[in-house]
Amino acid sequence: MTKFIAVIGGKGGVGKTTTSINLGSALNKLGRDVTVVDVNLTTPNVGIHLGTPVVPIHLNHALQGKHHISEAVYEHPSGVKIVPASISILDLKKTNPDNLNGVLKGLIGMTDIVILDCAAGLGREALLAMDASDELLIVTNPELPAVTDALKTIRLGESMGKRILGVVLTKSKNNDLVSVENIETILDHKVIGVIPEDRKALEALAQKDAVVLTHPKSEISVGYNKLAHTLLGKKYQEEKQGFFSRIFRRRK
Repeated sequence: MTKFIAVIGGKGGVGKTTTSINLGSALNKLGRDVTVVDVNLTTPNVGIHLGTPVVPIHLNHALQGKHHISEAVYEHPSGVKIVPASISILDLKKTNPDNLNGVLKGLIGMTDIVILDCAAGLGREALLAMDASDELLIVTNPELPAVTDALKTIRLGESMGKRILGVVLTKSKNNDLVSVENIETILDHKVIGVIPEDRKALEALAQKDAVVLTHPKSEISVGYNKLAHTLLGKKYQEEKQGFFSRIFRRRK
């Protein structure tokens, strides 16, 4: 049965799109058929991140009733599938998002997991995406405003009867202002993934690919791979480096 997971957090800029793309790619590497849908209609970024900012058929067309959503599915070279939204203001004005739930149901049976990359805030687009999801993955970073917005998102999701999978802490550093323990206390949910701040994410963006594929041994990639294993109930085992590979890495 196809599962719909909304990647959401309330505050903008916490890394929802980066998490959606890399979690999707990491799950795909583990043998799951994953489709990432850009339900951030106002400021869509999935297509931009993966080098497909303009496509012939997109989510807006499906929402406008012009095409079935299956016609808007594109396969990235990595194997993960995406449904981009249009970056055109004209398309946005023509699009009524109210039938998002019904349109997304067209993906049932076509893929194992649908990851919904949600809009920032808790406005209409985010609420419709939450309503269309089975489970919520809360993304925040170690700053009090972001954690506060994440708490609002969690409470709203719980009031809608949605299961909270856990919290993903992005852009983490050694001197985080809010610790993992404090975040778990405030949100009353476990932090199931810690994603370090890493410039490799920007390098992957420049390459129009997921960082788990462009820089598979980076700290940020390890973070997303661990998260994918956790969501599937699998134990993550880091790849062991040999003596010579360690020497060569030091010299680079």
